[in-house]
Amino acid sequence: MNSSTHLSNTDRPLSTEEGLNAAAERLDGLRPQERVAWAVDQFGDRLILSSSFGAQAAVCLHMVTTLKPDVPIVLVDTGYLFPETYQFIDELTDRLNLNLQVYRSAMSPAWQESRFGKLWEKGVDGLKQYNQMNKVEPMKRALAELEAQGWIAGIRRSQTSTRSKTPILVRDGECVKIHPIVDWTDRDIFEYLKHHDLPYHPLWHQNYVSIGDTHTTHKLEAGMNEEEARFFGLKRECGLHEGVNTDFSI
Repeated sequence: MNSSTHLSNTDRPLSTEEGLNAAAERLDGLRPQERVAWAVDQFGDRLILSSSFGAQAAVCLHMVTTLKPDVPIVLVDTGYLFPETYQFIDELTDRLNLNLQVYRSAMSPAWQESRFGKLWEKGVDGLKQYNQMNKVEPMKRALAELEAQGWIAGIRRSQTSTRSKTPILVRDGECVKIHPIVDWTDRDIFEYLKHHDLPYHPLWHQNYVSIGDTHTTHKLEAGMNEEEARFFGLKRECGLHEGVNTDFSI
Protein backbone atom coordinates (compact mmCIF):
# COMPACT_ATOMS: atom_id res chain seq x y z
CA MET A 1 0.00 0.00 0.00
CA ASN A 2 1.18 3.55 -0.73
CA SER A 3 2.74 4.87 2.46
CA SER A 4 0.98 8.20 1.96
CA THR A 5 -2.35 6.57 2.75
CA HIS A 6 -1.17 4.69 5.84
CA LEU A 7 -1.72 5.85 9.40
CA SER A 8 0.39 3.68 11.66
CA ASN A 9 -0.29 2.85 15.27
CA THR A 10 2.16 5.57 16.28
CA ASP A 11 -0.02 8.30 14.73
CA ARG A 12 -2.49 10.23 16.82
CA PRO A 13 -5.41 7.89 17.56
CA LEU A 14 -8.70 8.32 15.75
CA SER A 15 -10.45 8.23 19.13
CA THR A 16 -9.41 11.86 19.64
CA GLU A 17 -10.68 14.84 17.69
CA GLU A 18 -7.08 15.86 17.01
CA GLY A 19 -6.32 12.46 15.53
CA LEU A 20 -9.51 12.38 13.47
CA ASN A 21 -8.84 15.87 12.08
CA ALA A 22 -5.25 14.97 11.23
CA ALA A 23 -6.38 11.85 9.36
CA ALA A 24 -9.05 13.81 7.50
CA GLU A 25 -6.46 16.39 6.46
CA ARG A 26 -4.25 13.61 5.06
CA LEU A 27 -7.11 12.07 3.15
CA ASP A 28 -8.38 15.35 1.73
CA GLY A 29 -5.85 15.45 -1.10
CA LEU A 30 -6.13 11.77 -2.02
CA ARG A 31 -8.20 9.98 -4.63
CA PRO A 32 -11.35 8.16 -3.42
CA GLN A 33 -9.71 4.78 -4.06
CA GLU A 34 -6.81 5.79 -1.80
CA ARG A 35 -9.24 6.85 0.92
CA VAL A 36 -10.91 3.44 0.71
CA ALA A 37 -7.49 1.76 0.87
CA TRP A 38 -6.73 3.74 4.02
CA ALA A 39 -10.04 2.64 5.57
CA VAL A 40 -9.36 -1.01 4.73
CA ASP A 41 -5.88 -0.76 6.22
CA GLN A 42 -7.12 1.07 9.30
CA PHE A 43 -10.20 -1.00 10.18
CA GLY A 44 -9.75 -4.36 8.45
CA ASP A 45 -12.57 -6.75 9.30
CA ARG A 46 -14.26 -4.08 11.43
CA LEU A 47 -15.10 -2.08 8.30
CA ILE A 48 -18.59 -2.05 6.77
CA LEU A 49 -20.21 -0.30 3.80
CA SER A 50 -23.82 0.85 3.99
CA SER A 51 -25.89 1.10 0.82
CA SER A 52 -29.54 1.73 0.04
CA PHE A 53 -28.82 0.67 -3.57
CA GLY A 54 -29.90 4.05 -4.80
CA ALA A 55 -29.33 5.78 -8.11
CA GLN A 56 -25.51 5.72 -8.15
CA ALA A 57 -24.83 2.99 -5.58
CA ALA A 58 -22.74 0.88 -7.92
CA VAL A 59 -19.82 3.31 -7.62
CA CYS A 60 -19.03 2.73 -3.94
CA LEU A 61 -20.04 -0.92 -4.06
CA HIS A 62 -17.54 -1.56 -6.84
CA MET A 63 -14.81 0.70 -5.46
CA VAL A 64 -14.84 -0.81 -1.98
CA THR A 65 -15.26 -4.46 -2.92
CA THR A 66 -12.43 -4.17 -5.43
CA LEU A 67 -10.14 -3.55 -2.46
CA LYS A 68 -11.96 -5.67 0.13
CA PRO A 69 -14.23 -8.25 -1.53
CA ASP A 70 -15.66 -9.63 1.71
CA VAL A 71 -16.62 -6.31 3.29
CA PRO A 72 -20.14 -6.52 4.79
CA ILE A 73 -22.63 -4.53 2.71
CA VAL A 74 -25.37 -3.36 5.05
CA LEU A 75 -28.77 -2.84 3.47
CA VAL A 76 -31.56 -1.53 5.68
CA ASP A 77 -34.72 -2.89 4.06
CA THR A 78 -37.87 -1.02 5.04
CA GLY A 79 -40.09 -3.41 3.11
CA TYR A 80 -41.30 -0.51 0.97
CA LEU A 81 -38.56 -0.33 -1.65
CA PHE A 82 -39.42 -0.24 -5.35
CA PRO A 83 -39.53 -3.59 -7.17
CA GLU A 84 -36.78 -2.17 -9.38
CA THR A 85 -34.64 -1.59 -6.28
CA TYR A 86 -34.94 -5.20 -5.14
CA GLN A 87 -34.06 -6.30 -8.69
CA PHE A 88 -31.08 -3.91 -8.68
CA ILE A 89 -29.92 -5.37 -5.36
CA ASP A 90 -30.05 -8.89 -6.81
CA GLU A 91 -28.23 -7.79 -9.97
CA LEU A 92 -25.35 -6.08 -8.17
CA THR A 93 -25.11 -8.78 -5.49
CA ASP A 94 -24.60 -11.40 -8.19
CA ARG A 95 -22.35 -9.30 -10.38
CA LEU A 96 -20.06 -8.03 -7.61
CA ASN A 97 -20.37 -11.09 -5.37
CA LEU A 98 -21.45 -8.90 -2.48
CA ASN A 99 -21.38 -9.98 1.16
CA LEU A 100 -24.89 -8.60 1.61
CA GLN A 101 -26.18 -8.18 5.17
CA VAL A 102 -29.88 -7.22 5.32
CA TYR A 103 -31.38 -5.62 8.42
CA ARG A 104 -35.04 -4.81 9.02
CA SER A 105 -37.34 -3.52 11.72
CA ALA A 106 -38.46 -6.14 14.22
CA MET A 107 -42.05 -5.13 13.37
CA SER A 108 -43.27 -5.97 9.86
CA PRO A 109 -44.62 -3.21 7.58
CA ALA A 110 -48.15 -4.65 7.83
CA TRP A 111 -48.02 -4.70 11.63
CA GLN A 112 -46.70 -1.14 11.70
CA GLU A 113 -49.55 0.09 9.51
CA SER A 114 -52.07 -1.76 11.67
CA ARG A 115 -50.70 -0.19 14.84
CA PHE A 116 -49.68 3.29 13.71
CA GLY A 117 -51.30 3.85 10.33
CA LYS A 118 -49.28 5.26 7.45
CA LEU A 119 -46.73 7.24 9.39
CA TRP A 120 -45.29 8.87 6.28
CA GLU A 121 -48.65 10.65 5.85
CA LYS A 122 -48.45 12.21 9.32
CA GLY A 123 -46.08 15.09 8.71
CA VAL A 124 -42.55 15.51 9.99
CA ASP A 125 -43.22 13.78 13.31
CA GLY A 126 -44.67 10.75 11.54
CA LEU A 127 -41.69 10.59 9.20
CA LYS A 128 -39.29 10.75 12.14
CA GLN A 129 -41.08 7.89 13.90
CA TYR A 130 -41.13 5.84 10.69
CA ASN A 131 -37.44 6.44 10.04
CA GLN A 132 -36.49 5.63 13.61
CA MET A 133 -38.21 2.22 13.46
CA ASN A 134 -37.29 1.27 9.91
CA LYS A 135 -33.87 2.81 9.37
CA VAL A 136 -32.14 4.10 12.48
CA GLU A 137 -32.77 1.15 14.82
CA PRO A 138 -31.90 -1.55 12.24
CA MET A 139 -28.70 0.29 11.28
CA LYS A 140 -27.63 0.65 14.91
CA ARG A 141 -28.24 -3.06 15.37
CA ALA A 142 -26.16 -3.83 12.28
CA LEU A 143 -23.23 -1.77 13.53
CA ALA A 144 -23.37 -3.48 16.92
CA GLU A 145 -23.73 -7.03 15.62
CA LEU A 146 -20.98 -6.57 13.02
CA GLU A 147 -18.78 -4.86 15.62
CA ALA A 148 -18.08 -2.09 13.15
CA GLN A 149 -15.41 0.49 13.86
CA GLY A 150 -15.26 1.98 10.37
CA TRP A 151 -18.34 2.77 8.28
CA ILE A 152 -18.12 3.78 4.63
CA ALA A 153 -21.02 5.72 3.11
CA GLY A 154 -21.25 7.06 -0.42
CA ILE A 155 -22.75 10.49 0.10
CA ARG A 156 -21.52 13.58 -1.75
CA ARG A 157 -21.46 17.29 -0.96
CA SER A 158 -22.94 18.29 -4.31
CA GLN A 159 -26.13 16.27 -3.86
CA THR A 160 -28.07 18.65 -1.60
CA SER A 161 -27.66 21.71 0.60
CA THR A 162 -27.76 19.52 3.72
CA ARG A 163 -24.60 17.74 2.61
CA SER A 164 -22.61 20.71 1.37
CA LYS A 165 -20.20 20.66 4.33
CA THR A 166 -19.94 16.92 4.87
CA PRO A 167 -16.41 16.00 6.02
CA ILE A 168 -14.35 13.11 4.69
CA LEU A 169 -14.19 11.62 8.19
CA VAL A 170 -16.60 12.04 11.09
CA ARG A 171 -17.31 10.23 14.31
CA ASP A 172 -20.73 8.59 14.57
CA GLY A 173 -21.18 6.90 17.93
CA GLU A 174 -18.55 4.17 18.23
CA CYS A 175 -17.70 4.34 14.51
CA VAL A 176 -15.57 6.51 12.30
CA LYS A 177 -17.51 7.25 9.14
CA ILE A 178 -15.59 7.53 5.88
CA HIS A 179 -17.00 9.37 2.86
CA PRO A 180 -14.54 8.54 0.06
CA ILE A 181 -16.46 10.15 -2.82
CA VAL A 182 -17.75 13.14 -0.85
CA ASP A 183 -16.11 15.66 -3.22
CA TRP A 184 -17.07 13.95 -6.48
CA THR A 185 -19.34 15.60 -9.02
CA ASP A 186 -22.08 14.02 -11.12
CA ARG A 187 -19.55 13.94 -13.97
CA ASP A 188 -17.10 11.97 -11.82
CA ILE A 189 -19.85 9.46 -11.03
CA PHE A 190 -20.80 9.13 -14.69
CA GLU A 191 -17.19 8.60 -15.77
CA TYR A 192 -16.58 5.93 -13.13
CA LEU A 193 -19.74 4.02 -14.05
CA LYS A 194 -18.89 4.27 -17.75
CA HIS A 195 -15.27 3.20 -17.28
CA HIS A 196 -16.23 0.12 -15.26
CA ASP A 197 -19.38 -0.66 -17.26
CA LEU A 198 -21.59 -0.30 -14.19
CA PRO A 199 -25.30 0.55 -14.21
CA TYR A 200 -27.32 3.33 -12.68
CA HIS A 201 -30.42 2.26 -10.77
CA PRO A 202 -33.06 1.46 -13.45
CA LEU A 203 -35.39 4.21 -12.17
CA TRP A 204 -32.68 6.80 -12.82
CA HIS A 205 -33.63 6.67 -16.48
CA GLN A 206 -37.25 7.48 -15.54
CA ASN A 207 -36.18 10.77 -13.88
CA TYR A 208 -35.91 9.49 -10.32
CA VAL A 209 -32.82 11.23 -8.98
CA SER A 210 -33.00 10.12 -5.35
CA ILE A 211 -34.54 6.72 -4.73
CA GLY A 212 -35.85 5.41 -1.43
CA ASP A 213 -39.25 4.07 -0.36
CA THR A 214 -42.13 3.99 -2.81
CA HIS A 215 -44.31 6.23 -0.64
CA THR A 216 -41.79 9.04 -0.17
CA THR A 217 -39.95 9.04 -3.52
CA HIS A 218 -41.15 11.04 -6.51
CA LYS A 219 -39.97 11.77 -10.01
CA LEU A 220 -38.19 15.04 -10.59
CA GLU A 221 -40.78 17.15 -12.37
CA ALA A 222 -40.49 20.54 -14.01
CA GLY A 223 -40.15 23.27 -11.41
CA MET A 224 -38.95 20.92 -8.65
CA ASN A 225 -35.52 20.78 -7.10
CA GLU A 226 -33.95 17.46 -6.16
CA GLU A 227 -34.69 17.87 -2.46
CA GLU A 228 -38.43 18.06 -3.18
CA ALA A 229 -38.33 14.60 -4.74
CA ARG A 230 -38.02 12.92 -1.32
CA PHE A 231 -40.21 13.05 1.80
CA PHE A 232 -42.72 15.41 0.12
CA GLY A 233 -40.16 18.20 0.48
CA LEU A 234 -40.73 18.21 4.26
CA LYS A 235 -37.25 16.96 5.08
CA ARG A 236 -34.20 15.56 3.34
CA GLU A 237 -32.53 13.35 5.91
CA CYS A 238 -33.78 9.89 6.81
CA GLY A 239 -32.33 9.95 10.31
CA LEU A 240 -29.29 7.73 9.85
CA HIS A 241 -26.83 10.57 9.42
CA GLU A 242 -28.62 13.76 10.42
CA GLY A 243 -26.25 14.44 13.27
CA VAL A 244 -23.30 14.63 10.89
CA ASN A 245 -24.98 16.56 8.07
CA THR A 246 -25.26 13.61 5.71
CA ASP A 247 -27.88 11.42 4.08
CA PHE A 248 -28.46 7.76 3.33
CA SER A 249 -29.58 7.97 -0.24
CA ILE A 250 -26.71 6.43 -2.12
